[in-house]
Amino acid sequence: MRLVTRGDLDGVTASVLLTSMEPVTGIELIHPQDITDGRFEIREGDLMANLPYHPKAALWFDHHELTSSNLRPPEGYPGRHQIAPSVARVIYDYYASDKLWRFAHLVDETDRFDSAQLTREEVLEPNGVVLLGFTIDSRTGLGRFKEYFLELVEWLKAMPVEQVLEQPEVRRRVGLIREQNSAFLAALRAHSRQAGNVVITDFRDTAPAPVGNRFLVYTLFPESNISLRVQWGPEKKFAAVTLGHNIFNRTSQANCGQICSDYGGGGHRGAGACTLDPATAVAQMAEIVARLQRAG
Repeated sequence: MRLVTRGDLDGVTASVLLTSMEPVTGIELIHPQDITDGRFEIREGDLMANLPYHPKAALWFDHHELTSSNLRPPEGYPGRHQIAPSVARVIYDYYASDKLWRFAHLVDETDRFDSAQLTREEVLEPNGVVLLGFTIDSRTGLGRFKEYFLELVEWLKAMPVEQVLEQPEVRRRVGLIREQNSAFLAALRAHSRQAGNVVITDFRDTAPAPVGNRFLVYTLFPESNISLRVQWGPEKKFAAVTLGHNIFNRTSQANCGQICSDYGGGGHRGAGACTLDPATAVAQMAEIVARLQRAG
């Protein structure tokens, strides 16, 4: 039985829970857009977590808003969809098993990280599960992704978070994040601008995109209440756009997930992502910024 999920902390924790409860034989990491665009084949019997619904899934778990760009599950589908801070929470509550109680703290912290319920201090000086989350966040840009993801799943099943943070690869990544924070802040200053309530960061002319904590932009633009970040996807085949509410100024009324779904993506009210064709990206980003500004 194959598990197909997203490569972030929520995907890691979901994998820890599902491999503890189901006979998972392998894990595949994909982007939600791969489902929307049909770029990844879901097989009969796959487990799916943190991704749009697919009818071949033997079990499907998600916590995002259902959007018009994806299939909707029928009544009685196997699994659970619920608006929640993380898909890990949906899975944990679905099984409600004694086998999973030892992961309660991990799930609690994954809730906080995935829903960005973080303090300014935790963004500037993260620790524990939050720090671990930044080391596996694709937007941090540390590379060597799938192998590290699989290692984290096994480590978290075998030892407490404090010991996981002492593993050489984790320490290496933490060191890189801390070493490069100053350079990343400089890159944010050079490539970001505020347009009304929106802070726009454009990393398309940097190769590769700089490594850093994605929430740091809000420490530089505290008067913004929402962000748009764009960078090239692999081989510049698409522009990858992410939207997010300012986690220190939660006044935006924009529904990021709904806006992104109108461009083939998705997400939550507070965060979303989509990919844009390079030929139309500039015009579509202008449309998105205008919508974010109108929402206030």
